[in-house]
Amino acid sequence: MKVGHLNQILLITDGCSNQGEDPIAMAALANEQGITVNVIGIMEEHSKDEKALDEVEGIALAGGGVNQTVYAAELSQTVQMVTQKAMNQTLKGVVNNELKQILGKQTELEELPPEKRGEVMDVVDELGETIHLRVLVLVDTSASMGPKLQTVKEALFDLSISLNSRIGDNEFAMFVFPGKKQEVERVMDWTPKLDSLSPIFAKLSTGGITPTGPAIREAISYFGSNRSRRSMLSNEESSLDGFGM
Repeated sequence: MKVGHLNQILLITDGCSNQGEDPIAMAALANEQGITVNVIGIMEEHSKDEKALDEVEGIALAGGGVNQTVYAAELSQTVQMVTQKAMNQTLKGVVNNELKQILGKQTELEELPPEKRGEVMDVVDELGETIHLRVLVLVDTSASMGPKLQTVKEALFDLSISLNSRIGDNEFAMFVFPGKKQEVERVMDWTPKLDSLSPIFAKLSTGGITPTGPAIREAISYFGSNRSRRSMLSNEESSLDGFGM
């Protein structure tokens, strides 16, 4: 079996979008193109912004991804958890689609007999270890994020270390919004490691606007992907052929 790429956008923000396209619509567009959008909302201590929380949930729902709201101190563990959970969720969705193709009916993974379901989950676990994972990180650099950027940097560095234990390749890129001269700025091209984060974060400046929709749009463009979710896995033969279905 030949395995393709699994594409994720990881959005880290603490506020509501206030400029440009609707971020929920942009997340839906990303999902249509086989890019999962995951969102981590950073909360202030003793504060709860319902509008911001609703937007975080709406973006992830439209983007087929995972969302989590946390305090800054919990960010590192959350970034790793969200990335892994989203990867497994997406792979289960791909396998479910394969099942429907093979069985010719609307059969879900959970409807299989326990033995067959276990075999399929083994495939999901194996793909989770071997698939080429690409994570494009979108970091909100609006004014309120200034004190949190050091924590974001540390969380992303920890993510890189945790994913290095996988057999498959990992690639990371990073955009910030707003940038110094434009709504969205690419600050790191695709790289297997995040060692260059320290000098990047040292040079970041913060501003008042939060153009989340344009940031997701630019991320979609950067992936250069017009593929459907089904085409994320390119199989020389079906991954489920050995299950006798």
